[in-house]
Amino acid sequence: MKAVLQRVKRGRVSVGGEILAEIGEGLVILLGIGPADDQAVTRKLAEKIARMRIFPDEEGKMNLSLMDRGGEALVIPQFTLFADTRRGHRPSFTDAGPPELAEPLSAFFADCLRDLEVPVGEGEFGAHMVVEIINDGPVTISLEA
Repeated sequence: MKAVLQRVKRGRVSVGGEILAEIGEGLVILLGIGPADDQAVTRKLAEKIARMRIFPDEEGKMNLSLMDRGGEALVIPQFTLFADTRRGHRPSFTDAGPPELAEPLSAFFADCLRDLEVPVGEGEFGAHMVVEIINDGPVTISLEA
């Protein structure tokens, strides 16, 4: 499982001109799921992200988590995080988990964040999405589980 976190002032995802979800201060989480991923890995990554101290405290140090700040999360399923670009000029995505595995794990990931009382918006699995991100920092963190 791979995730790219972007600390944001706000974020939004839409499909076909229809807004699916919007968040204020928090994280946009681009989430890639591999073929060996399962619920245990998914839950562990969600907990790590919710508790990761990447928000500024009163002194401006990155010392607070999404949970500490009461921030929101926008989860965007993104199989392209598993792009293999070692050969040629066209990426291969054969390392990404199949949709029948990835779609329910993506929803489970969002539910794990909700279990931690993080307000969550979600993109639409398999859709062509437009994601708007107003970066804060910018702070971008890449994780692999």
